[in-house]
Amino acid sequence: MALLDAKIESPQELFVHKLGAALTMEETILEMLEKLQEEANDPSLRRQLEQHYKETQGQVQNLQQVFDALGEPVDRRPCPVIEGLEKEGDTMLKEVDESLNDSVILSGVIETEHHEIAVYDGLIIMAEQMGDDDVIALLNENIEQEAATLEKAIKATEQLAKRVVRQTA
Repeated sequence: MALLDAKIESPQELFVHKLGAALTMEETILEMLEKLQEEANDPSLRRQLEQHYKETQGQVQNLQQVFDALGEPVDRRPCPVIEGLEKEGDTMLKEVDESLNDSVILSGVIETEHHEIAVYDGLIIMAEQMGDDDVIALLNENIEQEAATLEKAIKATEQLAKRVVRQTA
């Protein structure tokens, strides 16, 4: 049953809407990564965040290329989930002892990467149904980077947790 006031009426429009939210997501993450680099204690984590920033810039470019490939204007849409994750991270960083910043940052990275992967999974499934190989390739490049970042964040979190537990034992 269609809503009388529905603004999104086709799979293509839904895809473009979701694509716009993904673009907003990545641009918000760029801002978050800049702040997190300042909050990180460990130089290695700062370098990882800087590397992730550069990758995210490429992901933004890929999403803009998807809009071009579709012949659609770049159309940013709200991404409330990423705004929530940003707010949660900011709140946690204010509440914890500074020595725990890296733990909060890595936890936030893991949560954010899981969300990004879910967003790209949905976009890729839709793109496959639309049959646009160029779009699929660009989205696959992004999701592969997200999966690699998630894996690095998990390993860094495991190493940090071991150090933190040893220090407090």
